[in-house]
Amino acid sequence: MSKSFIEQVHYIRIPVKDLEVSAQWYSDILGFQLLNNTEERAILKVNEGPFLLILVPTEDETFAHFTIDNNQEFSIGFTSPELSKFHQHLIDHQVTVEDIKEDNGHAFFHFYDPNGNKLQVHW
Repeated sequence: MSKSFIEQVHYIRIPVKDLEVSAQWYSDILGFQLLNNTEERAILKVNEGPFLLILVPTEDETFAHFTIDNNQEFSIGFTSPELSKFHQHLIDHQVTVEDIKEDNGHAFFHFYDPNGNKLQVHW
């Protein structure tokens, strides 16, 4: 097969403990646009692109990341052209943030949402 039938990733769903708190956090702290918020889900848009992040409430002990050898590994990676400013912004808002690291010419760091989901941002 020379071309995929899949055009693009439209959305990613992540589990959250408190839907209201999480929707507010993703909107206020990350600047995502809240499009819809019901008891079943909150839908957020990332800037003007087609990508959506859908928050799904659960009482289960589950996360949007996985582990390798008991180390947490992120599943969702974002980009930011102002990595250092964003890093400081998260620190200023008491977000759990790891140090900025460099790897093969690009910088990145990991941070956690209020539910403990590990996320990455790079540039």
